[in-house]
Amino acid sequence: MDPLTLIGAGVGAVAAVAAAPAVLSAVGFTAGGIAASSIASSLMSAAAVANGGGIAAGSVVAALQAAGAAGVPLAGQAIVGTLGAVVGTVVSMASNCTV
Repeated sequence: MDPLTLIGAGVGAVAAVAAAPAVLSAVGFTAGGIAASSIASSLMSAAAVANGGGIAAGSVVAALQAAGAAGVPLAGQAIVGTLGAVVGTVVSMASNCTV
């Protein structure tokens, strides 16, 4: 793997971890709860209907709300960083291609 691809992977990982809290907040998973009329409220509504009126502990909506309220846990940062590194690698490799 060439050095530019490694740099792309690193930049992707750091950017993804740094952006995760802002993205959660932007879609409505805030420290004060789920924002009204947001993507998060739509997800919560759909999950509640599917679960018979409540949100199951450990569900995706519950985990995202916990991350929005308390911050992204270390395991979540590792997952987000890995996904960011993959995206950074793909973008870097695609931009370095010659035809």
